[in-house]
Order: sequence, then C-alpha cells, then structure tokens
Amino acid sequence: MGNARLHSVHIHPVKAFRSLTLREVVVEPWGPAGDRRWMLIDDGGRVVTQRRHPRLALAAAELLPGGGVVLSAPGTVPVTAAVPAPDRTVPVSLFGDEVEAVPAEDKAVHAWCSALLGVPVRLVHLDDPATRRPVDPGFALPGETVSFADGYPLLLTTTASLAGLNSLIAEGPHRAEGPLPMDRFRPNVVIEGTGPWEEDGWTHVTIGEVRFRVAKPSGRCVVTTTDQHTARRGKEPLHSLAARPRPDGKLVFGQNLVPLTSGTIRTGDPVEPR
Repeated sequence: MGNARLHSVHIHPVKAFRSLTLREVVVEPWGPAGDRRWMLIDDGGRVVTQRRHPRLALAAAELLPGGGVVLSAPGTVPVTAAVPAPDRTVPVSLFGDEVEAVPAEDKAVHAWCSALLGVPVRLVHLDDPATRRPVDPGFALPGETVSFADGYPLLLTTTASLAGLNSLIAEGPHRAEGPLPMDRFRPNVVIEGTGPWEEDGWTHVTIGEVRFRVAKPSGRCVVTTTDQHTARRGKEPLHSLAARPRPDGKLVFGQNLVPLTSGTIRTGDPVEPR
C-alpha cells in the first residue's frame, strides 16, 4: 500500500455537467472548492440530472475566479453565469433534501439551459455550503455539510477496481461496450497503486495533507451507463456490477468521503488508507 498515489482530481462546477480535470484542488469541509456549487432545477424546483437528461453529459462548465461559470455545449454560443447576490433564495429539492439556493440573475442563462434540454429549467447557486445542506444523518457526524453533490463531499475510485470491473465486462454478454473509462463514475479523486476493490475495506484515508473518513460505498445508478462524450446509453457497468457478489446485494463502485481536515491535494500525492 506504500505505493498508492493520487492519480487524478476532478470537479463538476455544475452538477450533471461534464467533469473538469485539475492538477490540484483545495478541499473544503463540504468538498472540493468549486465542485457542484451550481445545478439545474425544473419548474417544480426539483434537481435535473443525467438520470433523466443524458444530454447534460455534453455540457461543460468552465470555473471562473470568484465562482462564476461559463457554460458551453456543442452547437451553442457559450453563456456566462456570475455568482448571484444571496438576497433572494428559492427552495429546491435534491434527492429528498430541501435546500435554499439562489437563482442565476441573468435570464439568458436560464434560457440557454432550457434550450439545451428542450424543457424549462433554471440554474441555481449554493451560496452558503457551510449551513445549507447537512450530510445524510444516517452516515454523518455533527455539523458535516455537503454541496449539491448526490450526498457526500467527495467520491473516491481506484484505477485497480476499474480494471477489475472491465475484466468482468470483457467476460460478459455486453463485452462490446468495454472497456469503460473512469469518467462514467464521475469521481472527485482517483487513486492508483492499490489492489482491486481494496477501497471497500477502508474506514479512513489520507491524501497528501488532508484526512478523510469513509462514510459509505457509492451506490450506482443509470448515469454510469451514459457515455460522457456521446450521451448514448448501454447496459454496462450495471450488468457486471450486479454480477459481482456483495453481502448487501447493492451495485456499488467507489467510496464516499467526508473531509476531517482541510487543505490542498495534488496529483501524485501519497495516499495512506486504513
């Protein structure tokens, strides 16, 4: 385990948009700086993701100094969303959580996002991640909060487990879909130098100067079957994850992390799990 290293770092400035690969990132108590502070909601205030709109995989968001974003997608003219003043919040629903968020101020931003999906949507910003949304109380310590991520501040995966999963896919009926790239799983941190599935037994991990606790395995959904470059869907990896025996019978890949300290992590940093 002494050879484990941070292979890559990724953030998603807008939830459900394409990931952005970085060489380093500041880890804040609620997750990587700039990660999932923006998201789309429908006309009922519910989160909009790739689960129902795989076309979001084609959209990209460039993070600007100060937290604004430039949105782009094939065949569109990019549009910029500045961080809105937090003087008017709206209630939004995110996988059972009711959260206050701030709508983007420029109506052209909402129009751009609505045109992309062909349905009315709005872009909202999480103004205060320190107070707005607690981590799932079933797996949280007091005071822990999270951004617009699915449920936890960071998601960790390993290159060895991806190789193991791709071996299962290669032996199955949907082998033509493999091998799958790591972006199917939309992680924040990817670790190399471990054995396949070793992370399933971790309770804590230190990456560079930052310590994390492992909250729970990451349950996987239909988003993982979406090609992040074409938005087309297949059967894998869910078919092969279902064939991998687990005591709880769940389809999991990767581990959800909660920071215990803050600091900067960088590609190449040593990783010490326990």
